[in-house]
Amino acid sequence: MLKVGVLGAGHLGKIHLRLLNQSEKYNLVGFYDPFKENADKVAAEFGYQPFDTIEDLINAVDVVDIVTPTLSHFDCAKKAIEAGKHVFLEKPITTTVEEAEELIALTKKYNVYGQVGHVERFNPAFLAIQSKIENPMFIETHRLAEFNPRGTDVPVVLDLMIHDLDAILSVVKSPVKHVSASGVSILSESPDIANARVEFENGCVANITSSRISMKNMRKTRFFQRDAYISVDYLEKTCEVVKMKEAPEVPGDFDLIFQNAEGVKKQIYYDNPEIHQNNAILDELETFHDAIINKTTPIVTLEDGTAALRLAHQIIDAFDK
Repeated sequence: MLKVGVLGAGHLGKIHLRLLNQSEKYNLVGFYDPFKENADKVAAEFGYQPFDTIEDLINAVDVVDIVTPTLSHFDCAKKAIEAGKHVFLEKPITTTVEEAEELIALTKKYNVYGQVGHVERFNPAFLAIQSKIENPMFIETHRLAEFNPRGTDVPVVLDLMIHDLDAILSVVKSPVKHVSASGVSILSESPDIANARVEFENGCVANITSSRISMKNMRKTRFFQRDAYISVDYLEKTCEVVKMKEAPEVPGDFDLIFQNAEGVKKQIYYDNPEIHQNNAILDELETFHDAIINKTTPIVTLEDGTAALRLAHQIIDAFDK
């Protein structure tokens, strides 16, 4: 079993601690939190071992799970990597693209593995339809959340939209050609609502909307491609695949047939895959373990996290244009 330690024992850090403690693949050694009062409370309530310094924790483990505020990701990860430890970084990978690129270089220098916590890649609904997505040409995404002060220190693009940017980049295998965007600050100093239009060199267009001041939560994406309409609801963990094929000579009583102006007939049918429910956070942590042990590429690499961060900054930069 790989020994793992967690940096940061806030809301998400406590979730990671609980799941790592339950995991049969990791040995949870303990955690470090810079706020002693919080560290003592977590230790007393859950029994996890607190460490006095980041360095003490890093030296005691094989894998460092970094669940700290984004501003500290780079410094924490750099210390861990230079100590020869593998790193799991919550999203976004770092504050700047330059920091992310430096971490990539350091993992190669010290021969360690890294993974970024883009958890929607492990959402059971996305896993179920991922293989059905082939060369999408239009993507529509809405990620709306009720207001929560946690996370408002960064624009909604880095707080929420980046989930969808990573998922989109994982299925659109083409460089970004052009980005246009608008963002509005309502309650925070940084934009709370954002919309971006991302055009790819292969002709695909993604229209992405995020808000953290909505009346209800929504996390939906629709993919349109030549032969199919595919929708995924990350929140409800459901998906739908609607496809077309040549209409049969003799349609059945319940076949849904459409005919265009040229007289071409198509049959509409559902091809919904089976969804296997899972714990996405546990899966992302345990697949990272497997990548380290088997010496294979992590599912969400540091390069993937950097690509999502780069696009996020392109969108933020487009706000002022």
